[in-house]
Amino acid sequence: MRNIDRMTHTTIVIALLILCCLVITACAPTVKVETPQEPITINLNIKLDADIRVKLEEEAKKDIAANPGIF
Repeated sequence: MRNIDRMTHTTIVIALLILCCLVITACAPTVKVETPQEPITINLNIKLDADIRVKLEEEAKKDIAANPGIF
């Protein structure tokens, strides 16, 4: 009789452990990756300030070299 009680107890414990594992995995969060409904737009408003300054500096150097008595 003791072996049967021990086997029943072991079976119940194993069943409870399996049930707990199933409950824990059922509560795991899921991650969904979806495409956006509207297209992705990239705004390319770039300032060309640096390029303009370089050109102006080059022109200023030429003008100063051509007219050294300006300043």
